[in-house]
Parts: sequence; structure tokens; C-alpha cells
Amino acid sequence: MTYKNILVAIDLTDEAEEVLDKAREMANQSSQATLSVVNVVRPLTHSFSGMDAAGIAAAAPIESQLRNQAKAQLEALAAKYDIPPGAVYLRDGQPAAEIRHLADEQNIDLIVIGTHGRHGLGLLLGSTANGVLHGVPCDVLTIKIPTTN
Repeated sequence: MTYKNILVAIDLTDEAEEVLDKAREMANQSSQATLSVVNVVRPLTHSFSGMDAAGIAAAAPIESQLRNQAKAQLEALAAKYDIPPGAVYLRDGQPAAEIRHLADEQNIDLIVIGTHGRHGLGLLLGSTANGVLHGVPCDVLTIKIPTTN
């Protein structure tokens, strides 16, 4: 199968380049394939549901800094892999859901995502990769990231 629109979902860890390398390999198999890249920033208020209004207000500057750092990292990686600015997406929210929405919006036919598969229900695929896999109409390629002990 030849893919035309490949979305690479990365978490901006050191392993992101390994995932991008594999996605680039897939894109190079077809002269018509384009790469897009996405990172999803999970708002602090999603992580700490017990926060009161004062805590949420105090988190806003931190969230803004985290988002700006993520944007800078994502843009640098995209430039390194010759992914044009119009194909670079930074989303806020729950990662699996945002990746699925973007894939649908952009008519993606392959999502490439790394997986550690280290904890909880995500032991087989990883929680984000598993969440992406269930609910998208396109193919999903998971790149196994070796765990370090």
C-alpha cells in the first residue's frame, strides 16, 4: 500500500527522532507521500483534577511556558526533517483524542507513533498508542521504543 498523508505523533522525548526516522523511511517509499507532525500538550488541569480555582489560575503561566517550549522543540524537529511549517501541529488536550481528530481533519492515511508500553493498561501498546489505534479509520504504525533499565 502506498501512503500519501503520514502523520507522525511524537511526545518530544529523546526517542522522538527514532519515530521520525521510521516515518521518513515510510514516506521515502512513495514519491507522493507527505509528512506531518503533531505533539499534544496535556493541560495541567487535566493531570490534577482536584485543583481549585486559585490553583488553576496559578497553573496558567506554567502551562504557557510548557506550550512555548513544546512549540519550539516541535518546530526544531520539523525543520530537521524538512517538514514544512504548515504541516506542524501543536494541540492541547488528551493526546489520543487530539491525534485522532487531526488525522480525520487532514485525511491522514497512516499515523506513526512510538510506544513504550511500560505501565498500566497500556502494557501491550502504550496508553496513547492504544487510544489512537482504537477509533481511527486509517492505518497506525507503532514504533517500539526500547525501555532502558
